[in-house]
Amino acid sequence: MTGQNALAKADPAAEAELGRLPSMPIVELRKRYRELFRGEPPPAFGPDLLRRSIAHRIQEKAYGGLPSATRRLLDQLAASALPKGRLELPRKIKPGSELVRSWKGKTYRVTVLPKGFGYLGKAFASLSEIAFVITGTKWNGPRFFGLRSAPGQEAANAE
Repeated sequence: MTGQNALAKADPAAEAELGRLPSMPIVELRKRYRELFRGEPPPAFGPDLLRRSIAHRIQEKAYGGLPSATRRLLDQLAASALPKGRLELPRKIKPGSELVRSWKGKTYRVTVLPKGFGYLGKAFASLSEIAFVITGTKWNGPRFFGLRSAPGQEAANAE
């Protein structure tokens, strides 16, 4: 424990429940998740993520969580810094993969290199540089090559 929580005395009930988590079957973990979070666990949560989420909530209830002012500040920072208030992780593309894009009736092929991208026998640091060479205008390279949705397209696709 760190900070002000280091001064808190151990809560025997919380510690006992934390001790039972490693041996709890997934059915019981899901039930406990529903009790603690008042909702269904995400379908992608296996036993490990369920245990971690439950353990965090148990400790938060027993020893306290972040002050509300800190939570508000973090929410504001995330909303202002991240598109739609969430983190978009870049896709991992293995070296040797080929990206293909048709543009104005012509097909363009780009090879993913260990560091950067290959196009027309030259190495480029980013897909945006290649998109500029192809189109003559500035583009978001991952979007140009179909690796990222256009703004607002995700909402349209969800309908």
